[in-house]
Formats: sequence, C-alpha cells, structure tokens
Amino acid sequence: MDPRPALLAALAGAMVLGAVHTGLATRPESPVVHGLRDGAVTTATVFDRISVSSADTHGLRVLLDGREIPFTAKGDHVQLPRMELSEGRHTLIASVGAVPQLTAAKVTRTFTVDDTPPRMSVEPVQADDLHAPLTVRGSAPGARIVTLNGSPVPVDEDGGFSTTLPSPPAYLDLAAADPAGNVATTETPVPTKHPRMRGVHMTALAWASPELREPVLQMARDGLIDTVELDIKDEDGEIGYDSQVPLAREIGAAKKYYDARATLDQLHALHLRVVGRLVAFRDPVLARASWDAGKHDRLVQTTDGQAWASGYGDYTFTNFANPEVRDYNADLATEAAELGFDDILYDYVRRPEGSLDRMRLPGLQGTPEQAIADFLAQSRETVRAHGAFLGASVFGIAVTRPTQIAQDIPAMSREVDYIAPMVYPSHWGSGEYGIDDPESAPYDITARSLADFGRQAQQGQAVTIPWLQAFSMRRTYGPEEIRAQITAAKDNGMDSFLLWNAACRYDPAALTP
Repeated sequence: MDPRPALLAALAGAMVLGAVHTGLATRPESPVVHGLRDGAVTTATVFDRISVSSADTHGLRVLLDGREIPFTAKGDHVQLPRMELSEGRHTLIASVGAVPQLTAAKVTRTFTVDDTPPRMSVEPVQADDLHAPLTVRGSAPGARIVTLNGSPVPVDEDGGFSTTLPSPPAYLDLAAADPAGNVATTETPVPTKHPRMRGVHMTALAWASPELREPVLQMARDGLIDTVELDIKDEDGEIGYDSQVPLAREIGAAKKYYDARATLDQLHALHLRVVGRLVAFRDPVLARASWDAGKHDRLVQTTDGQAWASGYGDYTFTNFANPEVRDYNADLATEAAELGFDDILYDYVRRPEGSLDRMRLPGLQGTPEQAIADFLAQSRETVRAHGAFLGASVFGIAVTRPTQIAQDIPAMSREVDYIAPMVYPSHWGSGEYGIDDPESAPYDITARSLADFGRQAQQGQAVTIPWLQAFSMRRTYGPEEIRAQITAAKDNGMDSFLLWNAACRYDPAALTP
C-alpha cells in the first residue's frame, strides 16, 4: 500500500490547523461599508451613496437579503449598483474570505427603507391685521424636522408644532422631514380680512392741485369716503413722488408732484386708508428709454421685432415676461409699501389687446396668464412684509375671456388679497349678460358681472372690490347711476368700492355717510 496519499492528506490538515492556530496572521481584513450605518432608516435611494472599501476587492462578496449583488471596483473601493428596494427591513453583508474553511471577515448592516413622506396638516389661519403677530399650528406625525418659511419650528413627540410669526407673511411655506429623509411640503397663501373701503381715484397731479384735492378731503371729513386711491406710477410711466428706485431715477420717471411721506401722514391723520395705484406694464417712459438703450426685450414686440403699438402709442407696452421689467414694478411696489401705503393696487397688469400670433414676448415661458399670476406672487411677499395688502385691477371681460388680455381671475386671485374689476357700464358691449344697452342699466350689468367675479375670486380666497363708474360717456352718470352700481355691489356682498373719474371730480350727492 502506497503511504504517500495519506501523508499528503495529513500534511494538508496540518497546514490548515497551522493556519487556524496562527490565528489572525492569515485572517483577511474586514471590509468597510461607507454611507450606511447599522440600524439606519433611509429611502430606497440608499445605494446611490453606498460604497464598500476592502484591501481585497477580488475576494469581496456583497449580499443583500441573502442574494449576491454585482458591483464595480474602483481601486480599493467598490460602487454598489442602483437597486429597487421595497419598504421595510433589509440586511446587507460584505465579506472577504480567501480560504473557504476559514470564517470570512465580514460586516453586517441592517437597515429599514421608508419612502413615505410624513403626513402634514396645518390649521386654517386668517390675517385680520397685517401688523399683528400670527400663530401657526399643525401636525406632522413622524417628522424629525419642520420648517416654516425656511426657519425651524419646535416639534413635539407626536409631531405637533406651533409657532408665532411677528406679522402675517404672504404664504406659509412648510416642509416636514422624517428620519429617512422623506420631505413633505406645502405652500398655502395666508388669507386676509381686508377692511371695508369706499374710495375715489386721484392722480398725482390732481392731488397736487388744491382745487381737486380739497373737495376729496372734505368728502373724507364728512364721512362719505374712507379711502383715497393715489397714483404711484400712472399710464404715462411717471412716478408721482421722488422715488429712490435706481431704474426709476435712471430713466427719469421719478417726479415730485407730491411728497409721499407728507401725504401719507396727512391722510392717515384723518384715519383714511391710502391705496397706491401702480400702472405696471403700460409704461411709455420705461419703454422708450429701454428701446433707445437697445434693450428691446423689455418691450412687447411685433413678430418682425418692432415695438408693439396698438392704440396706445409706438413705445408703450413693456414686456411682462422680462425679469428687469418685473423687478422694476415689484421694487416700486415694495418701496411704496415701505413708505406706508396701505394697499398696492396694480393696474395694466396684463398683456396688450390683439392676437398673440402677431406678438413677440421675449423670455416668456408657459402661458401669458400664468406669467401674470407669477408676477403678482413675486410682489405679494415683499408687499406683505411691509404690512400692505395687494390688489389687481382687471378688465370686466376677463371674467369670461381670460386669454384675451392674459387675466385669469382664479389664478390671479390666488396671488392677491383682492381683485378690482373695472365693471363700468359704459365699457360693456350690447348683449353682454343679456342686456341690450348695459350703459342704460347700471344696476343690472354691475350686479350680473360682479356675481361672476365674486365666484371666481373666491377660488383663490380673494375678495372683490369693484371699480365703479363716476364719469359720463354716451349717457350722463349722476348720483342715481352711481348709487345703482353701489347697490348692485352690496347686493353681491361687496361693501367696498372705488370710484373712477379720470378728471378726479366727484359728486358728494352720490354717497351717503
């Protein structure tokens, strides 16, 4: 019998035992898992950030829930592939073992996948006073961190949170993150309780005229009005006071028709609200200066690149899609709110009339209607920060034809505190709302059109404060016609109104204390 096989087997056994007895000298070094701690709660994207390092990547095995997974070696690191993981508990094992009989050096990570964001709810809020603190309460069970408008708020064990802001913001921008990193977000406008107002329109030049200013002040003393609407920037692109906005000074738009600080102090001393009317995109001063400076993208253009004219002049309509144009108007609104205007009321916050196919709007993304709504949202935050309400004047036809001038009432109403429709009876065509001659039916046309506006504005929690006709066109409008419109608004639940007369002359007989 040949003794050599038995001898070889004994020798091999001795070598294995020797390796075992020499212990750690031949045991491989344990791999290291990066980016995943044991017991972690994480999302299914965990493998996007996990890697394993090992001195022996050739002998490395990686198992997920008992199944070996492939990997890509990069030096002493391996990158694990993107994996489709179900929610729940998982186990990852990385091991190295060159000799099968030896216990492999390994590392184990047990982790839980959670891809469900926390549920978040916020108690309804309403700002009754823009200068008073606002308390926000809500819950986000399972959330580790909750932020409100970028700042962290305390969260209790059940996910409840409560914080008080020094003044009401335009929006509540909330985010709740759980331990896995899932984030739930919500942005909610803060609805306001706009005070009742009965006001009249005054241009900057009219206010500078004692002949026009004093009758309005007397109406206030007699309790007939509680609000003066005073132009900030008018249809000519002129700013009534000495604005410090850099672009306004650069283009010569800032005038000194009235002293803003002194005027606000005077009117507030009489317990009057002051609404600043800001004509936005009809702006001949900015349009002409921009065209001459070669900044043509600031203007609405024809398809061949010329300035859009329509019925307003050759260089009149600025481009609401242009960031510089938007910022200019928003900066004026912010300045006026900071000065102390109680409301900022945009006018001509729209595109010009005419076919869109014949217009060029450089920089426009999406629809004109959405661009207008986005501009209002841009202004609302900074205006609200200074304690002022934001409104938007709109055409009467916008309630049934929103794309004709890019005024989508539900979309706009989500970004302002109130919608101010210009429902002048003289501006409706024959047959509107089933009325043959709207100008001869001030109550009917006002009541029917405002009913539509009220329904649409409520979709965004905005109130409706109408512009009413206090001027004559084909038919003489005296106290009776004005009172008919006021009654029509009141019958729609609208106690507030603004009277428009371009000449800024008003008949006290149309109003009652």
